[in-house]
Amino acid sequence: MVEVVARNELSADATGHSVWFAEGDDPFFLLRFPFVRKRFLAIRLTACEGEIEPKIYINKGRGFREEDSRAVGRSKDLLFVVDIGRFGTIGTIRLDPAAEPCRFAMSVEEFETTAAVEHHVTEQKGQSSGLECIRLGKLPRFRSSLPILSFRRKRSALQDYIQTVADLAGEVSLAEARFSDHPWLSIVVPVYNAPARYLDDLVSSFLEQDVVGAELILSDDGSTAEETLGWYAACEHDARVNCVLNPVNTGIAGATNTGLAAAKGDWVTFLDHDDVIAPHGLKIIRQAMEATPHAGFFYTDELVVNDDLKPTGLLLKPAYDPVLLSGVNYINHFSIYRRERLLDLNFLRPEFDGSQDYDLLLRYLDGLDNSQVLHIPYPAYWWRRNGKTYSRTFLGKATKSARRALREHFERKHKPNTVLPALTETLHRVNFEAGAGAICPKISIIIPNKDSHTLISTLLKGIYEGTNYANLEVIVVDNGTTDPATIELYQEYASRHPTFQFHIKPAPFNFSRAINEGMVHASGDHFLLLNNDVEIISPDWLGEMVQCLNYDDVGIVGAKLLYPDRRIQHAGVIVGFGGLAGHWYLNKPETFGGPMNRLHLRSSMACVTGAVMLITRKCAEEIGPWDEDNFAVAYNDVDYCCRAYKVGYRIVWTPFACMIHHESVSRGSDKSGERRARFEVEKANLRRLHGTEDFIDPASHPAYSRDRSDPRVISPVRLPKERRWFV
Repeated sequence: MVEVVARNELSADATGHSVWFAEGDDPFFLLRFPFVRKRFLAIRLTACEGEIEPKIYINKGRGFREEDSRAVGRSKDLLFVVDIGRFGTIGTIRLDPAAEPCRFAMSVEEFETTAAVEHHVTEQKGQSSGLECIRLGKLPRFRSSLPILSFRRKRSALQDYIQTVADLAGEVSLAEARFSDHPWLSIVVPVYNAPARYLDDLVSSFLEQDVVGAELILSDDGSTAEETLGWYAACEHDARVNCVLNPVNTGIAGATNTGLAAAKGDWVTFLDHDDVIAPHGLKIIRQAMEATPHAGFFYTDELVVNDDLKPTGLLLKPAYDPVLLSGVNYINHFSIYRRERLLDLNFLRPEFDGSQDYDLLLRYLDGLDNSQVLHIPYPAYWWRRNGKTYSRTFLGKATKSARRALREHFERKHKPNTVLPALTETLHRVNFEAGAGAICPKISIIIPNKDSHTLISTLLKGIYEGTNYANLEVIVVDNGTTDPATIELYQEYASRHPTFQFHIKPAPFNFSRAINEGMVHASGDHFLLLNNDVEIISPDWLGEMVQCLNYDDVGIVGAKLLYPDRRIQHAGVIVGFGGLAGHWYLNKPETFGGPMNRLHLRSSMACVTGAVMLITRKCAEEIGPWDEDNFAVAYNDVDYCCRAYKVGYRIVWTPFACMIHHESVSRGSDKSGERRARFEVEKANLRRLHGTEDFIDPASHPAYSRDRSDPRVISPVRLPKERRWFV
């Protein structure tokens, strides 16, 4: 709602009506409107006697200046129509009603659409034959630096983040583009029976972008709604906006393909007809393209807004993660493609309506090197979440199409599969079938232990009696058990299971040394590290971890671990938390999904815990032994994963292998005495060897705080650059 503020020189009369008396040298009104507002203002000034001579000052982001004012001459009755846009960081207009003392009436009304404000103008003219209408057109909506976003309450972290990144983006300047006879970007929008205000918002957000050379293509899919057709008829012509009116409805893929056929840009992206482009969004995209000319694909973050474009959520995305993409189309908008490659793919496939963009994305990324896929960590896309999108309305069909697209994607990689529901029913879990490589390789399970009869007996029983995976061997590396019951347990398993072996050697506890010794004795295709305080609760855990090796370049796989009370203990480790590394979403409920429900899906991480860690033999041979000198007890798994990450191995975490972890029950605390001193040394080693204080984990986001397991969104001091998974 617009707020009208008057200085002391203006006062209402005793009747309480909207009649004002102007006195003094410089009477004025200040009209304030919030970041999200109705698009049009209608301001009427009527002199009570004689004439008035008003002047309007336009705020262009530098306050009110005389050179930015507009005088309209003397008149008795005036109606100003002002297009302030549906959103913007400039939120004020100054109105000087007169240059001399006078009495006048004033009213201010707000309107959503062109049709509504035009109806008001006609109505007002019908009531007053002498009414003069002044159209001010579109006002500037964004300033380049100082934040002036106005909210009634104290700004939330979300609002502060959006405002800050918009201000920082406003300060970005690009080199002047060389002349080209075709656009650098085509934005294709399938439209069907869209409300006029949605189209107004969309087109306005495009025309207000502060970079040249893009085109907007509205491809109408045979709309029948009078409001939509009327909008096309009344649409102000702009050479940058191309309305393609298809005579019949062919579906979202068909309409998009028609728009694609009309596109001329080197790059192509898509919008939905009810969404908008964020302030400076195209400029930030163009900046990333100029910085990485050999890239093949870009995607941005998204701001979730309600029907009135007010922020309600934020989709902060990881760097490119094909594993996460196999569970959900987290990339979504903006997806920015090279047009030539889209031509080679014959655009979208109509038989995948509902998930046609997911199918296109998977086909497009096939054969594209991971280094060519870049994430732009800027919320360039505003997603109006109103529950009326095609995929929400026809969720069952969309889910079925998505799973078919995934199945075909992996079949093109010669990996037969079926696609099952994930922990969120409408998301996906790819089940690789026999024929997709070594589906049942031999796994060498390495368990460091000392005494701890209860723990090790529970674990061994779970492996041999509660695990549906036959091709395995178990190697216990013991650093000095003296407990007769534990030794007897070892001997019993060795006599019953040819795949079991144990090695007892008294020595100070050194986890890295135990793993290295276990690998020496191992004959398996891959190694599975297992803490002695892990409890197996599901028979398919090991098969699931082996399944994850079917993704490209995977060297390490981690599992979901729960505390005994079923709270989350391990959902991946974020390198850089606290300047070191820390578990993500520690202590959250077992069913917690996290951002974009990522904790319900397989995903890539920079690190997983060594408590349950599957390592391929190829990775182990290339990375070399665990570091016994620098990381005897703490951070050895972080060090090992960092080393694997640096040479290009992908590390996968899966929630479908889930176990109980009685964390550190057998070893005790590191918070006192000699252990504390050793712990501090190993922390220093991690910082020194891997620069964790400055590391921005590709699984996380530059806007997430690094001070806690459940990160906050924090506002940056500078815009982060585009990023790949592997640096």
